[in-house]
Amino acid sequence: MMRDILESDPKIAELMKKELERIRNGVELIPSENFVSKAVLQAMASVFTNKYSEGYPRKRYYGGQEFVDEMEELAIERAKKLFGCEHANVQPYSGSPANMAVFFSLLNVGDPYMGLDLNAGGHLTHGSPVNFSGRLFRVNPYTVDRKTHLLDMDAIRKQAKTVKPKMILTGLTAYPRKIDFKAFQEICDEVSAYHFSDISHIAGLCATGVHESPVPYADVVTTTTHKTLRGPRGAMIMCKKEDRYKEKYHPDSNKDLAGMIDFNVFPGIQGGPHNHVNAAKAVAFQEALQPDFRVYAKQIVKNSKALADELMSLGIKLVTDGTDNHLMIIDLTSKNLTGKGKEIQMALDQANIHTNKNTIPFEPGSPFNPSGIRLGTPAVTTRGMKEADMKVIASGIATVINHYQEKEKISKAKNSIFELCSNFPLYPGMEILK
Repeated sequence: MMRDILESDPKIAELMKKELERIRNGVELIPSENFVSKAVLQAMASVFTNKYSEGYPRKRYYGGQEFVDEMEELAIERAKKLFGCEHANVQPYSGSPANMAVFFSLLNVGDPYMGLDLNAGGHLTHGSPVNFSGRLFRVNPYTVDRKTHLLDMDAIRKQAKTVKPKMILTGLTAYPRKIDFKAFQEICDEVSAYHFSDISHIAGLCATGVHESPVPYADVVTTTTHKTLRGPRGAMIMCKKEDRYKEKYHPDSNKDLAGMIDFNVFPGIQGGPHNHVNAAKAVAFQEALQPDFRVYAKQIVKNSKALADELMSLGIKLVTDGTDNHLMIIDLTSKNLTGKGKEIQMALDQANIHTNKNTIPFEPGSPFNPSGIRLGTPAVTTRGMKEADMKVIASGIATVINHYQEKEKISKAKNSIFELCSNFPLYPGMEILK
């Protein structure tokens, strides 16, 4: 399949080769990244990319949709079966427009809501002042306890009673512990707020029961389809069909909740769906419905805990002193490396350990030069690595952090990572250039 691109655009082909070599020879520890199957890759490279399909199955604006309709319907049914949801929209291009569609469905511009503060582990679309969620809507961020860095549900309940938000947003991008979605739902019920949950990071864990799912509780749930779900870059929205606050907040609307969500995806925000990506989503959902995917999800958490425990045994401080899910945050302040997250990330890259700089709760530095490093295990687990392999990775990370300005030490860590990766082939046979 790669011969044509080699002939038509050798420069891009060469970059593809280099990227393949990079991911084969290093450990991808960025928790929002993963490796899709060859089947998912093939779906994204299919003829479905050629078709424009504005609208929804059986209600399109262009002709020639009979097979696109069947494909999207299959993706929807698989998503509903996987998560046990009443309604699913698989068309969102990515997590941010999916979240935007939910905001526009539930809130009016200027309405108050609560979302997890970015420095405490929330996402840009959960209320950052530079994002639409903070610019168009009145966010009242909730945060974690200053000492434990854990969510304090009593404090959040007290805040909700004071703020009286129209919506409470749950979910994480850098919070290493489980979220009690049922407890959040009880708070929402007390203050008559919509419960919107973004499970982009933990969707694969929620779908398999490894982490509690918000689907039985929340009004609307969004997720990206990559990360722990191990599908293509994209997103989807799940919701209940009925709007429980229709009379209170949307008395003039002629749509139920599912109808509002669909309308705000198309034509509200997006045009024609990316059919090739939707086909890949369908493939990924089918893979996630298989028994071995639950084994995989469990192993993600086992590896995450093993990596966290080994790092801490080597003197590396972690936010909340561990993890319950697929990710962890290294707190560099204990090593007198406040604001050195970017430098440590670059040093780890030199050792073929790929991570991302990240803020820590109550960050003393800045988002551009933060004091944390975010790690996750979905991608290395996909490669087949287990708990013992996490010790090798932890040793490399600790070596780099303790000697981030020493080339010889970094080179030694790189060699150990290269040796580890050689035991776990990635995309065997997928050669671009000999």
